[in-house]
Amino acid sequence: MTVSADDAALIRRLEKPKGRVDVVLDTDTYNEIDDQFALAYLIKSQEKLNLKAIYAAPFYNEKSSGPADGMEKSYQEILNILTLMEREDLKQHVRRGSDRYLCCETEPVCSDAAEDLVKRAMEYSTEKPLYVIAIGAITNIASALLMKPEIRDRIVIVWLGGNAVHWPDNREFNLAQDVAAARIVFGCGVPLVQLPCMGVVSAFTTSGPELEYHLRGKNRLCDYLVDTTTREAKACGGGSAWTRPIWDVTAVAWLLDGDFERDILMHSPIPEYDDRYAFDAGRHLIRYVYHINRDRLFADLFEKLAM
Repeated sequence: MTVSADDAALIRRLEKPKGRVDVVLDTDTYNEIDDQFALAYLIKSQEKLNLKAIYAAPFYNEKSSGPADGMEKSYQEILNILTLMEREDLKQHVRRGSDRYLCCETEPVCSDAAEDLVKRAMEYSTEKPLYVIAIGAITNIASALLMKPEIRDRIVIVWLGGNAVHWPDNREFNLAQDVAAARIVFGCGVPLVQLPCMGVVSAFTTSGPELEYHLRGKNRLCDYLVDTTTREAKACGGGSAWTRPIWDVTAVAWLLDGDFERDILMHSPIPEYDDRYAFDAGRHLIRYVYHINRDRLFADLFEKLAM
């Protein structure tokens, strides 16, 4: 792989950070149970991650009447998780996000979340960036980049979205909801770490007996997570031996010490509107996660949640 001077600078920014870093989390918390695990895991990893803000992301499926409703339900679920964790101090840092998806690749959706990210990111620098962990449709982040393109040089995005490049299609929920937003993030040159869903982090699953053993009775949060995960699994047709992906946790884990994941540098793929990727070897580089150390990461997750 030929590396230009610009790519060399980008590679340096895509290295795992040493020491404690400032982060914001963008999450469609009510959509699935894995967002709740990820939010709690992030808060419980304060030795490495200094959580500065939480943004509610839009989503639209059977749990919402539209993106705005999904965002509002996610906002309320964030507050619920903070209550269960007895972290009232963090509630002042929760922001509502976009009430709709991007209509095109040039017009942002203004929201409290996007405006907060713009303002907050401008306080950082290339040498000391703000890390943006995104685990839903990436509308809020793309909107902020459109509103203030300069923040591209002051943030690093860690996004769980899209499928693996070897997967037969790219019909993945986070990406498919707002392809325009994904194209902005993959195309603008912002430092990006991608955690693909199907084909990579889809292997990060847990089961009912495992949750009961490690989390039941540890605290209010753990009981809520066990009960909600079990209910979700049964609602999705899980049988007596169900497992449930808790994949959003992997986006948080990329920033942690612990050898939880393997990744490579690759030229940024192009999310197309027909559920596929296009490829261009002239594109800038991103960091692409291709393997999750499932057992090691779950051990750390369970230990921290039970604290």
